Amino acid sequence: MTNVRGIRFVVPPLGGLVYRSLRRSRLKAGLRTFSILLFALFGAHAGQEKPNILFVMADDHTSQAVGAYGGRLAALNPCPTVDSLAAEGMVMENAFCQNSICTPSRASILTGQSSAVNGCIDLGGKLPAERQYLAHEMKKAGYETAVVGKWHLHTNPDAFDYYKVLIGHGGGQGLYFDPEFGESIAKGEKKVKMSGHSSDCIADSALTWFKEKRDPNKPFFLKLHFKAPHGMFEYAPRYESYLADVTIPEPANMRDRKNHGSLGTLGEKGELASVIGASIGRRHKRKNYTDADGRGAWQKSLDQSKSDEEIMGDAYQYYLKAYLRCVKGVDDNLKRVIDYLKAEGLYENTVIIYTGDQGFYLGEHDYQDKRWPYEESMRMPFIVRYPKSVKVGRSDAIVENIDYAPTMLDFAGVETPEYMHGKSFRSILETGQEPASWKQAAYYHYWMHMKQLMVPGCIAIRTKEYKLIQYYGCLPDESEAQTPPAWELYDLRNDPTEDNNVYDNPEYASVIEKLKAALKTRRAELGEDDPKFACNKVIDEFWDYGPEEHARAVEISNSFGKKKGKKAERKRP
Repeated sequence: MTNVRGIRFVVPPLGGLVYRSLRRSRLKAGLRTFSILLFALFGAHAGQEKPNILFVMADDHTSQAVGAYGGRLAALNPCPTVDSLAAEGMVMENAFCQNSICTPSRASILTGQSSAVNGCIDLGGKLPAERQYLAHEMKKAGYETAVVGKWHLHTNPDAFDYYKVLIGHGGGQGLYFDPEFGESIAKGEKKVKMSGHSSDCIADSALTWFKEKRDPNKPFFLKLHFKAPHGMFEYAPRYESYLADVTIPEPANMRDRKNHGSLGTLGEKGELASVIGASIGRRHKRKNYTDADGRGAWQKSLDQSKSDEEIMGDAYQYYLKAYLRCVKGVDDNLKRVIDYLKAEGLYENTVIIYTGDQGFYLGEHDYQDKRWPYEESMRMPFIVRYPKSVKVGRSDAIVENIDYAPTMLDFAGVETPEYMHGKSFRSILETGQEPASWKQAAYYHYWMHMKQLMVPGCIAIRTKEYKLIQYYGCLPDESEAQTPPAWELYDLRNDPTEDNNVYDNPEYASVIEKLKAALKTRRAELGEDDPKFACNKVIDEFWDYGPEEHARAVEISNSFGKKKGKKAERKRP
């Protein structure tokens, strides 16, 4: 057995098979020739039979903006290339991220681990080369590995054979126009400045890797990561006319939030609605999409004399059109990559996966961005095309982003490492059937309490029937709540859009008891209950949530509301 750069080779002893009929000298020469022939005939064939794996991820591309998932935007057909993959592959209807924010979700996909264990709980998380597990395991399996596009893990992707990733602007977020990349070279890294829109530049870079840098004698594993449609939704000029004359339908719950939310998000009498959760309209006093002091030039052109209802509609139309124009740019560039695979005869032997790094709000509940534990934010599009084994259809099996690495490794012929929390769902993709032992719930934990878009710290568990949420209201290193702790329960069978919080309905008491038990078990399995996180003290203190806990939460709400209410009235500096 030999070991070269982590790849183990086992060379079987062949001499005894023909020793008696040949002299020793001829035997050695014959064996050398025979070994070469074996490698040429069978080794190369085996390498070709291993599927290539293309993992495509668009930043913040939510399932509501994928035609294959239906909904109010499906008729607009913003991504026909993605939809064509869905028509020839498996659509996972219940794919969820465990932490809906860029860096943590990417880390979970790459490690197969929860945020608490891989160390990337927020946007400052770093994933060093030794913990870029998926790349290491793919290389051991004989794959040539590469990542192109948005990385955003605050370290170099040194575990990959090749990388060319966005650098600068928010720790690796990169620019939409004329972006700068860090590209791996034989000795270190070089900076490369490209001209044009990032989606075009990323696709160009991937095609250059295919044509000039890839080893054609190995199966490839390419992670192709688009920056778009991440805010601020800067699309290429050629898409300016796309949807220009279309009035995009609004979600019904954008203007009427009904019984959505709780003390933890609204306050006792709704007084926190103006300071929690960035909005499309003017609900949030400082974080909204109509603010003339905002970063977008279009906001300055809004007629601020319009009523709240009118200006909300204007803001929504711009928000959606800019977002979908970015999606169109991603889809067109994905088509360029697929066309190349077809032209080179690689398409049919490539497992193609399309996803986003999390979900995203498109006006639902008058929210923008992601982070929240609700459907629009938790759910990820996940589509797989591989006609050789993946069934055409849809599955409602619950899968999480920690399951993505094990599933890709399974296609590469690698068993899931013990250090990964996730499990392979390859069998679900190939049969459409959910094993009896498969998980029945998805876990969620948003750690970045009230940072940037003003979403409180929270945990959740989601089954096919229900979702239970606890807002605990503090940062991971804090042992006291700053926003009011509260619980929410949604009956997804009767309320798929989560408009009616039924936590206080006594008819659901037994459901809540079971879900809390499942939530506690899952947290332990994922290392989320580690006492090193001070916020777990708050989670435990408000777990049972009787009258005493509720009264304490009201006090916290009143204190927070007074403090933030004054701040919200100040003008942006």
